[in-house]
Amino acid sequence: METLKSVNADIIASGTGNVPLSDEITLSDNIVARDGYLIAVQLLDHKTTYNQVELRDGSFATIDKGQILIGTLGERQALRGYSGIVPRKINKGDILHILNMGGIIGLCQSAYPSYGPAMQAEVLGAVMIQDDEKWKHASISDHAIEWEDSLEQSAPIIAVTGTCMNVGKTLAASLLVKELTQRGYRVAAGKLTGASLMRDTRAMKNNGAIDCINFTQAGLVSTTHQNVLPMAKGLLKQLNKSNPDVIVVEFGDGVIGPYGVDNLLIDKEIQQYIAMHISATQDLTGCWALDHLFKSRYNRSVDLITGPVTDNIVGINYIQNTLGIKAVNAVQNPEKLTDYVIEELKENVKQAIGA
Repeated sequence: METLKSVNADIIASGTGNVPLSDEITLSDNIVARDGYLIAVQLLDHKTTYNQVELRDGSFATIDKGQILIGTLGERQALRGYSGIVPRKINKGDILHILNMGGIIGLCQSAYPSYGPAMQAEVLGAVMIQDDEKWKHASISDHAIEWEDSLEQSAPIIAVTGTCMNVGKTLAASLLVKELTQRGYRVAAGKLTGASLMRDTRAMKNNGAIDCINFTQAGLVSTTHQNVLPMAKGLLKQLNKSNPDVIVVEFGDGVIGPYGVDNLLIDKEIQQYIAMHISATQDLTGCWALDHLFKSRYNRSVDLITGPVTDNIVGINYIQNTLGIKAVNAVQNPEKLTDYVIEELKENVKQAIGA
């Protein structure tokens, strides 16, 4: 019979999703080494950079040596962060790493210079929960939104993509949700790709979204080319249950990257519901690349470009005069961004009536 023990958790990370947990955690020495399973670790390092973890209520806590953290096993492939995998086998006492602020735990394979080495953590055991009076290994997939093979109908979707992480996608999506809500639209919102962290969708929720969910609530610690499509369709189906006028979705990471954005952009079923593509980038080369990639691979145009490249008139003039694409800085002029989106939504309605 499996021996269980209890520990008191100092930190329960947001990446643990909807799994029912209390501060007193039941552990087993028998660990399932797969994405999505919860484990307890004791932190071994003191760090002054990248030393915070998001809690389940959306707040952030500073983590430090000696604390017991409950996180989720998962892979992360970040261009500007730690990258790592889930080892094939994990035993109590093994040393793993904290890979992101959502509490993803894995074996770091590549650090990021600005953050220093990833925080080390000693494995204490697998998190166990009771199900029908029986103990089972806790996994975020057991408390997740159902995946779907098809998306038969949807409210118009505004897709916010970018060339890489940290180019202003979340800010643009959040400001758009806020402006559309203030103008009387029922807006649902979500994040379809990336690595587990609730901060981005919470920002959209706080700006007025009537429903706001992401891939972690659909049972994924991080998205990949293999798993992203049915998950995204399940998430979009769930968002449509709130009867929104429009759905704003952020595609985390870049259009080109390991998290599966390309799979969603090339899928004809999802694309038929996208009324507008907004893309964010930092420089003119990124604008040119987005324009050519969308036309050649996705058979459609980028409708609007935002992000740091639009911080002043130099970028805006190039985007509008050379590429022929609308350009708006979402931070400086969210009203104009929203005007363009509403124009597209009205055109979308005209086409639907005409059809």
